[in-house]
Amino acid sequence: MSHKISLKNMVFYGFHGVYEFERELGQRFYVDLDMKADLRQAGVNDRLEETIDYVSVYNQTKEIVENHRFQLLEALSYHIAGEVLRLHPLVEEVTVRVRKPSVPIAAALDCVEVEAVRRRGE
Repeated sequence: MSHKISLKNMVFYGFHGVYEFERELGQRFYVDLDMKADLRQAGVNDRLEETIDYVSVYNQTKEIVENHRFQLLEALSYHIAGEVLRLHPLVEEVTVRVRKPSVPIAAALDCVEVEAVRRRGE
């Protein structure tokens, strides 16, 4: 049996981007996480120790977005996914979506989004 825990529309202020002004001024980033795991024991026993502590996942994601700097959203999303797998052994697969609404291009668009999917053992 597979379960999914999702954290949607987490908002952080980070300093990521190819251009120097993006890394100096910073901007908002929106992050979604979907984590797949077998959580039957948590369902049966109703114990936090047998599931994924999403408060911990939120805090780890916040630390990465707000305290590290990446040029590419691809690198940011890949790093977040790797840390979720490293720190939460129950997670079998994680999908990370990072949205950047203030992209420095002359175009009308809502945001740019990058999605990274990583599986344990890959």
